[in-house]
Amino acid sequence: MMWRVKLLPVAEDELMTIPADMRAWFLHISELLEELGPQNVGMPHVRHLEGKLWEMRMTGRDGIGRAVYVARTGRVLRMLHVFVKKTQKAPRKNIEIAYERLRSLDDD
Repeated sequence: MMWRVKLLPVAEDELMTIPADMRAWFLHISELLEELGPQNVGMPHVRHLEGKLWEMRMTGRDGIGRAVYVARTGRVLRMLHVFVKKTQKAPRKNIEIAYERLRSLDDD
């Protein structure tokens, strides 16, 4: 059974705001995750962030993009937050946004 990458509606909106070359990387890495499974895709495409959170790593002419996601039951990778980062480390604010969105999923 294959994996599926699904975006929260707000994350989909965020994805549309990042540069086109980063969106292309997002699509490429999403296809790798769906075809190979997250356990078979590693650096430089994805890495563990903390707790249940993982990050998809995109680069482009205008900087570095990230998509924070979590694995859910039913082989679904749920994209919680997409952003362009300005610092070396993922800003705590962006991690907290992802956790807040994860909590709202768990409330459903």
